[in-house]
Amino acid sequence: MEFKDNIPIYLQIEQYLYRQIALGKLTAGEKIPSVRKLALELTVNVNTVQRALQQMNSQGILYTKRGEGNFVTEDTQLLAETKQSLINNELEQFVQNMERFGIKKVELVSTLENYLKDEGDQHE
Repeated sequence: MEFKDNIPIYLQIEQYLYRQIALGKLTAGEKIPSVRKLALELTVNVNTVQRALQQMNSQGILYTKRGEGNFVTEDTQLLAETKQSLINNELEQFVQNMERFGIKKVELVSTLENYLKDEGDQHE
C-alpha cells in the first residue's frame, strides 16, 4: 500500500480496512488480521495500526474479543451505512473532478451515460 503524504497514515489504514469490508473481502463477524500482521503487510509501525483499529472500534465497525483479536461488526445496518458513506465519498470526488474539467453538474448524467455507452460498444 502506498501512503499519501498529506493524510495521516492511520486514517489511510482505516480507509483501507473500510474498503476491504465494503468490497466484501472482510465480512460481518470475520476476524481481521492481527495488529502485527497488518503492520508487516502495510509496512508501518504497530502503533499506527493500533490507532486505526482503536478508531474503528470506537465507531463500532470493529469489536475486540479479549485474547482472540479484532472482528468486523455483525451489525449489517451499520455495515450498509458505512458502504453507502464510502460510495458517497467516491461520488463526491468524481463530481469535484468533473467540475475541474469544466463539466457542470447538469451535464454529469449525460456525460456518464455517453461514456458507459461508448465503453459498452467497445466490449461487444
